[in-house]
Amino acid sequence: MEDFYALKLRPMWDFFRKEHFSFWMVCGYLFVEYVRPQSIYSALDVLPWARIFLIGGVVAWLFDSKSKWVSSPTHKWMVLFLLATISSIFAATYRDVSREHFMDFFSWFIVYFALILNVNNRKRFYILLLIYLLASFKISASLAYKWAARGFAFTSWGLQGPPGFFANSGELSIQMLVYAPIAFHLYLFIRPHLSKGKRAMMILMPVTSALTVIGASSRGAQLGLVYQVYALLLKGRLSFKNILLTVIVAVLVYQVIPDEQKQRFSQSGDDKTSEQRLRYWRRGMEMIESHPLLGVGFFNFIPYFEEYYSSDQLYERAQLPHNIFIQVGTDSGLLGLSCYVALIIQVFRNNRGTRKSAEKLEGAGDFYVAISKGLDTGTLGFLIAGQFVTVGYYPFIWINLALSVALRHICEQELLDAQPDEKRRR
Repeated sequence: MEDFYALKLRPMWDFFRKEHFSFWMVCGYLFVEYVRPQSIYSALDVLPWARIFLIGGVVAWLFDSKSKWVSSPTHKWMVLFLLATISSIFAATYRDVSREHFMDFFSWFIVYFALILNVNNRKRFYILLLIYLLASFKISASLAYKWAARGFAFTSWGLQGPPGFFANSGELSIQMLVYAPIAFHLYLFIRPHLSKGKRAMMILMPVTSALTVIGASSRGAQLGLVYQVYALLLKGRLSFKNILLTVIVAVLVYQVIPDEQKQRFSQSGDDKTSEQRLRYWRRGMEMIESHPLLGVGFFNFIPYFEEYYSSDQLYERAQLPHNIFIQVGTDSGLLGLSCYVALIIQVFRNNRGTRKSAEKLEGAGDFYVAISKGLDTGTLGFLIAGQFVTVGYYPFIWINLALSVALRHICEQELLDAQPDEKRRR
């Protein structure tokens, strides 16, 4: 792994090209989902590339002689959430709307299993992680530069990402919150192996992501960023150096934030946007209370709100509820919501299990500790920002969930392989 940690391209490419076709497919899926060359070059936008790579990864895995089933308690909750979603479609108030949106979750069900089945050793995980980080860095670097080029000025639309999941400033900001802590912890781990140029590239990942969150003007994501800065720089490390660094970062961020954005924070709860969200939350809770088992139906919030609560509609059209838990609760009731919460808890349980196993690997487990901490912090950033936007079926939690399961499985497998043969047979 030394060459991999040093980010030497030739050894990583030599490993990648010899891997099974199924692994190529899941890497291709991650690339087209996050970089989206089909959106940049219209000539490529002739096929559903993400689905082709995804299905190819699953089908090819079946023909991999070295493939093995990966066991995890998380599978149970994924299946239960799928069943709750299907049940909510049959019980939906507007069944056609639910059927139309079924793939919004089912695609992540497939992604989850495609990733954990194909990413089954440390080198595969490392390469997939780099693709994920570099694809996210491409977005954060270009947008941070764009914001700086316009003099860090405020605009009502903030910053917009590439077409797809991150086009909207709110969703874009959450992707920054999710990927930056992983990049930061990976940087701390591989720093001794890197040249100065590669160190600069790695540290630019969290820096440009923070700038993108600030420039995107999403208040919920900025609250998540505040927590992450505290968690990464200060939590549990009350030294003079860390306190000073945190103060410097806070002052710099405050100076960079446009006055219009500061004003938006001071108006939180009183402006029209905040008032509409409060009404969505209040009415969403009423929907869950009146349809506790399976909700009003998968993606039925908008038509249900427009029909039964039109007097609370401050804009021409209703929107989704701007809260991940109210979204899932109205979609599939307390049955689906309990499964969704269990899946979020599984991310933290998997990462804690990874760290326990990594301790037994001693120095060889430091990589697993670093990435598991990054996944924890990124998931917490998603949860904070997710209280203000509707991103329950966006990639954030599903990719983190799959990575946490794969990381734990690989770490535990290495621990098992390191044990004497007699102990393993027991």
